[in-house]
Amino acid sequence: MARLVTRLTRQLGIEHPVLSAPMALAAGGALAAAVTRAGGLGLIGGGYGDGDWLEREFAQAGNTRTGCGFITWSLAKQPHLLTAALAHRPAALMLSFGDPAPFAAEIAAAEIPLICQCQSLDHVRQALDAGAAIIIAQGGEAGGHGHRRATFPFVPEVADLLARESPDTLLLAAGGIADGRGLAASLMLGADGVLVGTRFWASREALVHERQQEAALAATGDGTVRTSLPDIARRLDWPKPFDIRVAANAFTARWAGRDEALKAAIEQEAPAYRDAFAAGDPDNAAVIVGEAVGLVADVPGAGEIVTRMVDEAAMLLGERARSFLG
Repeated sequence: MARLVTRLTRQLGIEHPVLSAPMALAAGGALAAAVTRAGGLGLIGGGYGDGDWLEREFAQAGNTRTGCGFITWSLAKQPHLLTAALAHRPAALMLSFGDPAPFAAEIAAAEIPLICQCQSLDHVRQALDAGAAIIIAQGGEAGGHGHRRATFPFVPEVADLLARESPDTLLLAAGGIADGRGLAASLMLGADGVLVGTRFWASREALVHERQQEAALAATGDGTVRTSLPDIARRLDWPKPFDIRVAANAFTARWAGRDEALKAAIEQEAPAYRDAFAAGDPDNAAVIVGEAVGLVADVPGAGEIVTRMVDEAAMLLGERARSFLG
């Protein structure tokens, strides 16, 4: 297997510059451990703050070195979960969607690298002020929550900012990256590695219902939408400016442009949505994937995904790159 050495691999002590995203409810200990065993670094998703779930998933990862990530605004409601996660000595702690400053001192005291996912330049500067060791520039192509910047111009703009203002801070690209082409492109744009969500969502180890994964195999990037409807149905009060990218389905079509109507009917609709999600119903609950779903054609093990991605990127950065030089 090829190996790609970057500042990220050296700093985190990993073989490949690939991190799996800490996707809420999908990125458990088995997925994180599989990515780490393949040479990347897997992150367990702390999500919306279920302490028992978090402990089970750290146990599921066993002695494998993994990281952990939290939705920052939700963590603020249960800050003790950060202490619990740090007790497991994660390889890194990721915060996204909110000001990381209130948690930075505890993470620094534990001597755990802080990763901050950012969706704008203001977010980047906020993360730098909090002492982030690693910045993730997340493009709006990503599945799940995010904002509007596109990955391709956002990553090099953040790379330039870091080069000027904080050259020791590392950079990951996220949003629309699902294969070696995306990894190679990210490195060429100035990133030190990538954070990958949708491609690992469609892996055997992900905590995702097989009905939803089967539906994703038939989807294309054209068939995804940014919306707030699933958050309304789940009674999650997400702050602005964030919304969620999901596959368009009967649920999003039924309520499109009718946010207020869904809120008015929430007493009936929330239980129906919850039951549909538990059943893996791909039509009446959100299939949380990004535009890279159009690049997903199978559901292999997470370790195989890492291998494919790195081997393809190494080939593109080597042999194919030389072909353009004449």
